[in-house]
Amino acid sequence: MPSFDQASLHAGIADPEMDSMRILSETALRFPDALSFSSGAPYDGNHDLSGLTFYIDRYIKHLRDRGVPEQRITRLLFQYGPVNGLIQDEVALMLKRDEQIDVPVEAIMITHGFQEAALIALRGLFASPDDVLLAVSPAYVGIRGAARMLDIPVRGILEGPDGLDPQAVAEAARAVRAEGKRAAALYLVPDFNNPSGTVLPRAARERLLEVAAEEDFVILEDNPYGLFAREGETQPTLKALDTDGRVIYLGSFAKSAFPGARLGYLVAEQEVVDASGTVRTLAQTLSKAKAMFTVGSSTLSQAVIGGYLVEHDHDLRSATRELAAVYLERLDATLAALGEHFPAGADHGVSWNTPRGGFFLTLKVPFTADLAAMERSAREYGVSWAPMSMFYLEGGGDREIRLGFSNLAPEAIREGIARLARFIDATPRDIPDVSEGQA
Repeated sequence: MPSFDQASLHAGIADPEMDSMRILSETALRFPDALSFSSGAPYDGNHDLSGLTFYIDRYIKHLRDRGVPEQRITRLLFQYGPVNGLIQDEVALMLKRDEQIDVPVEAIMITHGFQEAALIALRGLFASPDDVLLAVSPAYVGIRGAARMLDIPVRGILEGPDGLDPQAVAEAARAVRAEGKRAAALYLVPDFNNPSGTVLPRAARERLLEVAAEEDFVILEDNPYGLFAREGETQPTLKALDTDGRVIYLGSFAKSAFPGARLGYLVAEQEVVDASGTVRTLAQTLSKAKAMFTVGSSTLSQAVIGGYLVEHDHDLRSATRELAAVYLERLDATLAALGEHFPAGADHGVSWNTPRGGFFLTLKVPFTADLAAMERSAREYGVSWAPMSMFYLEGGGDREIRLGFSNLAPEAIREGIARLARFIDATPRDIPDVSEGQA
């Protein structure tokens, strides 16, 4: 049997930094007795097995009501389906109703979650080794991993308290061009960024679209958390504001419906003209990559999500109001517990941000918060979290941690923060206090 030196494998496999997604996902399994703030798993208290068959039956009824022949329905659900999916009609109606994104069904591709959507978009857009991906930093680990697997260089742009500064983006694009390369795309999560929880203000969104046009790049807008804003605080998506075809929209049903469906979508209505003069949407053109990656997304998963959308009249925002309230209650419980255990003015060297929604917030601590510290916290104090250094693209975050509160009940959050406070109090400081009280 042959053996391999890991260094001989592709850099996306050999690089230890590419293990971060697996580490975050498996932390709860490695430390089953610890309360876990380490992942962003969605709330699962509203899942009901009967819902699976209900929504599949609902989608089948929807197809019958539309006059689709029984043989065709059977084939759609039991055979390989169309590469770009079955439920583009339902997703198009949802996008128009929830986000004021009005695109033809040909502009939509159904994917295996956000991760496949990102891989497909990157594979299509990045044709030259001199093409560079600009990305918010800190960033979701999945985008760096996708770029790494495709040998795409990434240039991180540090965000501030209100997300990315459009001027910093413009400067980064110009710096890339000065190196003889091209900024082909920018990745960001404008609503409740993972890991920081920041929200990009509307004025910055509008200016960022102008920068994209001026510097000639496209924007990859990832929006898994936008449904979970507080009442009256919803921002328009970049895609809804886009009048120049600069935005490719990447979405997922993992947070709004359930993660086990593994369904997301890519929205790209930009025109592509082939050598014969045939015009198709970018989403249709990218189906070549989709076909090579996964052939097609699960038809059964699509039936479940399709039935969910039909049952709720394609109004996902209204359908998830109770779920949004759960996440906001958990955010408020986390902020309250932090304020109780780390009161303003006390000598604890801890500070944090105050997101208005989403799944995460970030905590600054007066010691190096690496994986070794996290494991000690989980093993000895019964609480785990994620080192923020995992999310920075070009170094940083060594004394910061990400707290994911989405899948912990308020009472567990209060106990978890109490355990975290004991761990922080017992950990020697290796720098002067970073701040006092709440930031």
